[in-house]
Amino acid sequence: MADKYNMKNPSVKRILQELKEMQSNPSDDFMSLPLEENIFEWQFAIRGPNDTEFEGGIYHGRIQLPSEYPFKPPSFMLLTPNGRFETQTKICLSISNHHPEHWQPSWSVRTALTALIAFMPTNPNGALGSLDYKKDERHALAVKSREAAPKYGSPDRQKLIDEIHEYMISKAPPVPKPNSLESSEQPPAVTEQSCETPANTNTEIAEHEEQEHEGQNEVPLHENSEAESSRRVSEQVAPVIPPATLNVPAVVQQHQPMVQKPADDRLFTWAAVGLALAIAVLLLKKLMKASGHGAVFMGQS
Repeated sequence: MADKYNMKNPSVKRILQELKEMQSNPSDDFMSLPLEENIFEWQFAIRGPNDTEFEGGIYHGRIQLPSEYPFKPPSFMLLTPNGRFETQTKICLSISNHHPEHWQPSWSVRTALTALIAFMPTNPNGALGSLDYKKDERHALAVKSREAAPKYGSPDRQKLIDEIHEYMISKAPPVPKPNSLESSEQPPAVTEQSCETPANTNTEIAEHEEQEHEGQNEVPLHENSEAESSRRVSEQVAPVIPPATLNVPAVVQQHQPMVQKPADDRLFTWAAVGLALAIAVLLLKKLMKASGHGAVFMGQS
């Protein structure tokens, strides 16, 4: 695969490093590989997080890496019905292209998939591409997700999806019974970002649309990458950042307002007395001044 691309291109170099790390250090929680004909297009599958209604489920999706990767974030699309995210729609997450201000170049595909798993049991809050199914409905979808991989794209893409599904099934635990999920929900550590629907986020189903996106990510074979970009790209694959340390929005904690201690009664008493004396002195001066002017006027008359 490497001999097809310009190895001096910083984006290509970074992606191939991540691929090598993904293959040499596989995870039981996810699997992701690029298409043979386009390394900017990845297929993935994640395992539903433990102790949730998603546990045991296998959820497939698609990642598109921009030509400026890793300096710009990828986009994500789920292909397996799950009750949490819409399928075949670019979902809005703080690690996705909907919020480039949150993305960090040190993050990787592995980091993004780890964060995506952490997002699944969080509250949707009406974010773009989110769903809010009941727990029993999500559990039923988790069971069904294990039966077969979703059908999507070209034969070559489908072959990759099927291979990833077989790997994930071999690593996945059995789906727990629904009654074991009643008290297992934990407070979310991360939440989605609110998004406005962009003009180019329509559902991508047709194969010609898929090819159009792939064409946009073709890698130039000439060697004109800027020296500054090459210098900035790390020669090592970015380490996986645990979800707790990701720069994604944390749950807003509601703080109780601080209650000030009541002031001492004597302080108010002395303040009131002082104010009354000041007013009395002021009034007395005005009266004396008025009396003096009156006496002068009467003497002149």
